[in-house]
Amino acid sequence: MSESRARVILLAGPSGSGKSYIARQTGLPILYLDDFYKDGDDPTVPRLDGRPDWESPQSWDAAAAVDAIVTLCTTGQATVPVYSIGADRRVGGTRLELDGAPLFVAEGIFAAEIVAECARLDVLAAAFAVRRHRAVTFVRRLTRDLAERRKPPALLVRRGLTLYANEPRVLARQAALGALPAGRRAIERAVAALLTAPVEAVQR
Repeated sequence: MSESRARVILLAGPSGSGKSYIARQTGLPILYLDDFYKDGDDPTVPRLDGRPDWESPQSWDAAAAVDAIVTLCTTGQATVPVYSIGADRRVGGTRLELDGAPLFVAEGIFAAEIVAECARLDVLAAAFAVRRHRAVTFVRRLTRDLAERRKPPALLVRRGLTLYANEPRVLARQAALGALPAGRRAIERAVAALLTAPVEAVQR
């Protein structure tokens, strides 16, 4: 796909690690990969204690996410889903346009799952996994989820404690999949360097 007009920066990391904030700080168009979750009643979604296991990559539509990324890279625009976490389903769609940007950020907890495929399709500019102290991530995640009333408070606290315990394994998996673990400032510096690179280097 050497004629790609844009490339993607994949931004992974644990839930609550600040992926969305970092993506906004870049000033680049953003594709929110969490909108590619499957509906809660999809029979392919794994279940844990009778509930959908939203921490499993199998609860996420990787193929649809890659299709949207390739479409954005080759046409500069794509229709992408809008997902309601509270309702456990897609509730609509929206149009994302790059407006000529040579780079865009695709961020989500499963972004590392598609590093290899994006590289194979020659649309990948870089891939990072946000790394920060997991106590900070726990507090940020719980504060956000409670404020947005994503789930009942007791469930959010239990989920938060589980994610706190699992965070080192999550980061290790994302690194093994090709996402470079890095702090916020390091990622922002790397993206800034990509933005100042010659166009032919980004669209190689």
